[in-house]
Amino acid sequence: MDALIKTTVIGLFFGTLGTTIGGIIGVNFKNTSHKFLSFILSFAAGLMLSIVCFELIPEALELSNLPNVLLWIVLGVVSMIFCGELVHKIYRKKEQTQLKSSSLLKTGIIVGIGLAIHNFPEGLAIGSGFGASIKLGFSLCIAIMLHDVPEGVCMSVPMKAGGMEARKALIYTAISGVTTGIGAFLGAVLGNVSTTSIAICLAFAAGAMLYIASRRTYSRI
Repeated sequence: MDALIKTTVIGLFFGTLGTTIGGIIGVNFKNTSHKFLSFILSFAAGLMLSIVCFELIPEALELSNLPNVLLWIVLGVVSMIFCGELVHKIYRKKEQTQLKSSSLLKTGIIVGIGLAIHNFPEGLAIGSGFGASIKLGFSLCIAIMLHDVPEGVCMSVPMKAGGMEARKALIYTAISGVTTGIGAFLGAVLGNVSTTSIAICLAFAAGAMLYIASRRTYSRI
């Protein structure tokens, strides 16, 4: 139980830290450099991809067989595609029905929903990562934290520009990282069931992170 609480707290801390740093940048700087954000996002994506290829997948293969690992990697990718399409449809519907004066605020809210959804599998990776090894767990924490910084900027900037107070925009941006802690809790719980469940969580998280890193980096090139 003690280890479960620690893993949850660590996941919650790093998840909210990344989005909070991004929120602070977003509400305090009028013209945040796109090159700066692209650098952080690309660097974090590189870290995530290296962890997926050299840590998550090899660790999952040690605990389970190749067909099982491949299946859950694919399911991780598919789940993120589904979540991405869901958020996109919600955004398009809101964009068509809202007045232009409030569209920026609505954009920030929708981005926040998408960020919260995407943070869950990242938390799952942290929880199951700590179940495999402490080194893997902290490596994931650092990569995910860095990846969440530009996401926090993308959420806070339209909120502030849409008329929301800077303090509230920062709070909502930080809250979007809470799902990382929830995912870390679930990953830790499932990791305590069996080695096969750890492998499943690692493979699923690998697929989800592979999609997130590739999709978010490509969309900004």
